[in-house]
Amino acid sequence: MPQAGGDLTPVPAASTPTPTAAPTFTPFPKRPEYNPGELVDYVAQAGDTLPALASHFNTSIAQIRAANEQIPADATTMPPGMPMKIPIYYLPFWGTQVQIVPDSQYVNGPAAVGFDTTAFVSSRSGWLKDYRAYVAGDNHTGAEIVDIVATNYSISPRFLLALLEYQTGALSQPVPPSGSYPLGEINYYYAGLYMQLIWAANLLNVGYYGWWSGDLTEFLHPDGTIERPDPWQTAGTVAFQYYISRFASPEGYARAVGPDGLKHVYQSLFGDAWAADPSGKAFIQVSLQQPTLALPFPDGETWNFTGGPHSGWGTAELQPWSAIDFAPPANVGGCVPSDRPVVAMADGLVVRSETGVVMEDLDGDGDERTGWVILYLHIATVGRASAGRTLKKGDAIGYPSCEGGEATGTHVHIARKYNGQWIPADGVLPFNLEGWISHYGSAAYQGTLTRGTQTVTACTCSDAPSHIKGGK
Repeated sequence: MPQAGGDLTPVPAASTPTPTAAPTFTPFPKRPEYNPGELVDYVAQAGDTLPALASHFNTSIAQIRAANEQIPADATTMPPGMPMKIPIYYLPFWGTQVQIVPDSQYVNGPAAVGFDTTAFVSSRSGWLKDYRAYVAGDNHTGAEIVDIVATNYSISPRFLLALLEYQTGALSQPVPPSGSYPLGEINYYYAGLYMQLIWAANLLNVGYYGWWSGDLTEFLHPDGTIERPDPWQTAGTVAFQYYISRFASPEGYARAVGPDGLKHVYQSLFGDAWAADPSGKAFIQVSLQQPTLALPFPDGETWNFTGGPHSGWGTAELQPWSAIDFAPPANVGGCVPSDRPVVAMADGLVVRSETGVVMEDLDGDGDERTGWVILYLHIATVGRASAGRTLKKGDAIGYPSCEGGEATGTHVHIARKYNGQWIPADGVLPFNLEGWISHYGSAAYQGTLTRGTQTVTACTCSDAPSHIKGGK
């Protein structure tokens, strides 16, 4: 892990540039010690769910419903901008009230459409515009590397650029940090800008989706201090808080998450983060519902449910657990070719087709940052559906394989996004595949699919309890 450093540029080098952020930080006020069950005012943010709000305010769904009779019984996501009363139960060690960005500005979703990373980086004087590296099988500019990580991890390129500017002066300083670890994770596996951004993206998404789902309620700083995010916080803010808490000194952390830290840098680069979409209405709509989806293999065939909920992209154990895996018959264990096709789970358009990956856009607008999209991962190159192809539910899109990432055997990995946000495989919007509902297990890759009284248990073996048949 990075070394602690008050200036948040922990790579020890004389050429390390000074971040754009102001050199001082503004202390933030403390919340009062509320009486148990005291009702506090809250305005629903885009994507809020009752389980997450109950976790944030240390209360229960039943108590929130009792205080807000306007909430429909079948609500999934709350109406953005809706005034609410939340019963709060005080906990110590709440963090800052400063909100860095709304969630719509963190996710690589509708708010990122039209942003040209290359043009923006080229217009700045910092070292990133001249950076080049061989990654992902080709030579890429610094801006292209940011876009690759933004696309795969679904984090806004604006947010990633602000992070790079805050820690390394990437957009304002002519000289990059010395060495191979510009963000400070001194680990040979994460050498170079691309791998440093992947490391950061994994941690950022742990914070974002942990807070969004309500699973993350506190984290530890290097000095052993406990912090609980402020109950009113945005998930986009908690993403950065969690990330920077992994290595910053107390002084460096306070500056980074306060008004003079990343918030100051983001606003200096891109303006007011709330101005374009004040309530987030263009991000996650009220009572979001998953469209009808089929299993990713032909009707009548029996495949193996080999992987319960785990990460949709990146380190498998990290948040969000948005993916599940299926393997064709006789293909459990070992990367052997299969002649059994993976099929489209709904009508849509192939918007991305590359090594191991088919991305299907269900709204057909040709942009995976808007609407519902399905990621099919580990699709073999031979026979893979090409970008621009229109699909009908049940059309073959390719064959399962081990291509496109780490895999112990031939399979297909599926995950969903809505407006750029990974949708967890369990919770208020679980995977529903022909009536099969996914549920978490006690660890990544464990878990079940249930339909009525039937239960299928994830297993990398080929035993009967892991078999699932396509079709109703």
